[in-house]
Amino acid sequence: MKKADVNGEHELPLYTYLKSQQGFQGFGNGLKAMGMSVLLRQRDWNYKDNPDIKWNFTKFLIDRKGSVVDRFEPTASMNLLEGRIIACLKESQ
Repeated sequence: MKKADVNGEHELPLYTYLKSQQGFQGFGNGLKAMGMSVLLRQRDWNYKDNPDIKWNFTKFLIDRKGSVVDRFEPTASMNLLEGRIIACLKESQ
């Protein structure tokens, strides 16, 4: 186990692929989302316009065929993630 680059010139090819399949869609609504937006705007005013992984704990859901189904930012509800996982499992039966 070691630190892996998920953005930039040395990013792992896996993350290049994941981001090409599911770009950044925003942080949603709510207090956490607003906080993330404010913080990122200080670093990159146009952060919304690129697919980069913005923060730790961004998750990608991959189906059994290897297709990227969805991307979940750290502000996403774990209930939403759980629901999408269950739906994927049901679809693949």
